[in-house]
Amino acid sequence: MPKRSHEPIFWSLFGAGGMVAALALPALVLITGIAWPLGLTSEGAMSHARMSGFAGSFIGGLVLFVLISLTLWHAAHRIFHSLHDFGVQRGLGVWKVVCYGAALGGTLWAAVVLAMLQR
Repeated sequence: MPKRSHEPIFWSLFGAGGMVAALALPALVLITGIAWPLGLTSEGAMSHARMSGFAGSFIGGLVLFVLISLTLWHAAHRIFHSLHDFGVQRGLGVWKVVCYGAALGGTLWAAVVLAMLQR
């Protein structure tokens, strides 16, 4: 009987994170990094009250959680496999714990912060 692996779980998180990163992050960079600093958005569109209201709503918190957590899992998987591609053979178990542990820690941190923002 073949040994069961947890790798499909990490590959699915990697794939979902890659899709989220490819579709949502360019739009966020355009809005928050280019349009807002140049004054191309409406007045008050990025105000603290409006952004905290978005993050404090259930749907907004869920969107932010998905964006943050899936992007972290995508980055963790990519970094871990890049270490292997660069020839880091020794201590891969430690690097697996570091990479995926950081993604898990960031996911939990995002969940706690977004839960505290909920009204």
